[in-house]
Amino acid sequence: MNPILKYIENLFAKKRVLGNDPLLNGLVEADRLLLDLVSEEKVPGLAITVLKQGEPFFQKGYGLADLERKLPVDPQSSVFRIASVSKPIAATALAYMVGDNLIDLDASFYTYVPYYPKKKYDFTIRQLASHTAGIRGYRGIEYGLNKPYTIKESIEIFKDDELLFKPGTDYLYNSFDWVLISLAMEEVSGIPFETYVQEKVLVPLGMDRTSWPDLGHTQAEPCFYSKNKRGFRKAIPVNNYYKMAGGGFLSTTPDIAKFGQAYLEGQVLTPGLRNEFLSAQKVDGSSIYYGLGWQVSQDAQGRPYYGHVGNGVGGYSNFLVYPEEEMVFSILINCTDPKVQPELDVVIDSLIRSKEGQSGPL
Repeated sequence: MNPILKYIENLFAKKRVLGNDPLLNGLVEADRLLLDLVSEEKVPGLAITVLKQGEPFFQKGYGLADLERKLPVDPQSSVFRIASVSKPIAATALAYMVGDNLIDLDASFYTYVPYYPKKKYDFTIRQLASHTAGIRGYRGIEYGLNKPYTIKESIEIFKDDELLFKPGTDYLYNSFDWVLISLAMEEVSGIPFETYVQEKVLVPLGMDRTSWPDLGHTQAEPCFYSKNKRGFRKAIPVNNYYKMAGGGFLSTTPDIAKFGQAYLEGQVLTPGLRNEFLSAQKVDGSSIYYGLGWQVSQDAQGRPYYGHVGNGVGGYSNFLVYPEEEMVFSILINCTDPKVQPELDVVIDSLIRSKEGQSGPL
């Protein structure tokens, strides 16, 4: 019997007797953990798409996309806020601009945005992309602003603040770095940042379900939630247009998986540019486990990966590419920081440990 058909039969049996088949046990464990996240009301809804050697390996929706209307998550079409998984998408667009000699990673940011207030120290595009420029992070309610800022207008939030450290001497993860990068990209290209991303990344890769928030916040978006002691409630209104590059895109798990697969197969950029953006930067000779818009690290079992984890208002995301295993993981949740990363780590480990062999979408 086809292993996946056998798996489905066992999955719904009153007793699961799977023997020592790692493929089936790994799939069952992952599915059980994800079902538990919904049944224990840790998440309202979740979608997962996993590719292995370029083929669908595990794909399923859990819970509800809309709690009020009882609409289930569709793993193919449900749209989520992908939060900081936006950074690798923006980084890919930036890399194309670098490849076209429109932006120099090691040039001063002021080369491209001369009107930005001068600081004690100069800083470069590379330092912004690696979060080593000294730009501060969110303060107070800035995390959930609901103002229709353009990218250029939004710098008023932080432009008059001094750098927190001399660029290149420390690492501070934040999304304002990528606001500045997207502003530089607009100044160089002369077109809106999202238009450039669409032309250089989304359309060529067929990511037709990936979009961005409307500047005026008039478009109808899917439901997004946050959680408190009394349960789930709709997330606060937020306009993420100005911080698209750092955390504003919306997408589906198949689109994000497709994006990761394009990197695995070398469909994007030249090998030299891919390597530059996917190489962990260093501060004082020590790795910061972050490249240029990409997390570059190892998991608890020592397996190398690149990708990004994201958390934003109404959305939590995991996007991980395991080059040695030839696997891509895309997990999207419609809730602000549901505190389930340990469970997701176990899900990912379970699927990686599944036996090599015949596979297919669940």
